[in-house]
Amino acid sequence: MKTGLLLINLGTPKDCTERAVRVYLKEFLSDPLVIDIHPILRTLLLRFIILPFRSKKSAAAYQKIWLKEGSPLLVYSQRFFKKIEEKLGPNVHVQLAMRYQEPSVQKALQSFKRFGVERIVVFPLFPQYSLAAWESATRHVWNLAEGKWPSDKLDVIPPFYHHDEFIKAWAQIGRKHLGEFTPDKILMSFHGIPERHCRKTVPADSNCCEVADCCNIMSARNRNCYRAQCFVTAKMLAKELNLSDDDWQICFQSRLGRTPWIKPYTDEVIKELAASGVKKVSVFCPSFVTDCLETSEEIAMRAKEDFIAAGGEQLELVPSLNADDHWIDSAANIARKYID
Repeated sequence: MKTGLLLINLGTPKDCTERAVRVYLKEFLSDPLVIDIHPILRTLLLRFIILPFRSKKSAAAYQKIWLKEGSPLLVYSQRFFKKIEEKLGPNVHVQLAMRYQEPSVQKALQSFKRFGVERIVVFPLFPQYSLAAWESATRHVWNLAEGKWPSDKLDVIPPFYHHDEFIKAWAQIGRKHLGEFTPDKILMSFHGIPERHCRKTVPADSNCCEVADCCNIMSARNRNCYRAQCFVTAKMLAKELNLSDDDWQICFQSRLGRTPWIKPYTDEVIKELAASGVKKVSVFCPSFVTDCLETSEEIAMRAKEDFIAAGGEQLELVPSLNADDHWIDSAANIARKYID
């Protein structure tokens, strides 16, 4: 039985112009799993508030990090895809797709059909579970594949936030960075989500996001909670790097709008550290396997500027996994467990 492996990441504008960014944001933020409010309110919010103002701002940010080959997220994802394809060999037909924009999931599925793929393994490149990324991507694949492949011939690799291979790959990059730069503090900065998204994944009687330490312990009740999974990733990575509790802390970036998002907020933590006398900070971003706008611009540029403006001296981004050879081996090993 010929197997296809579908690597799926979030997506990116086709170029860094305001028009292209607006098209991307419209598709992305129209997803009811991303902005989960009444459709009419979502449309109004997009049309009159988000798109008119955020498109220009985001385009300017993309322009700062755009590579000669294109968007960093797409460029690094393509390099990852090519290495995985080579690592897995000719018996596995590998395709790369984005949840939003190009290369599309639809085209990837068409390629699988042309090559006679009978079984598909979907590999969402999101380490932790979230409604807005992992769930949205997998539902999208299922919807497009319905009627073309039997449900028992479509498998999905679950979130790998606690997989030893993933943690060791991050630690490999982290050790290299920490060997060259000795910070006073290490931040584990994860992409933020609205608190209500976490509450949708836990029992109704949970104290989700009501107390600061509600995610410190993983249990059957919060096993699908994004914030709890981030805590597991951070603790495992800190242990692998032999960090003490005082060496590091967790935080969450990229919040949008006025509704409460999961805390603590990265931008606030950075300023607080500078105000407390911390001079050098390293930032890991373990919710991303690929460097993108949120790492290369938000952290490596804006957060660095904010930290220095608040009294700090140096803030360095730890590069993401991208197409690192150790990560290629690790990702291939994760995939093989579902392919074989």
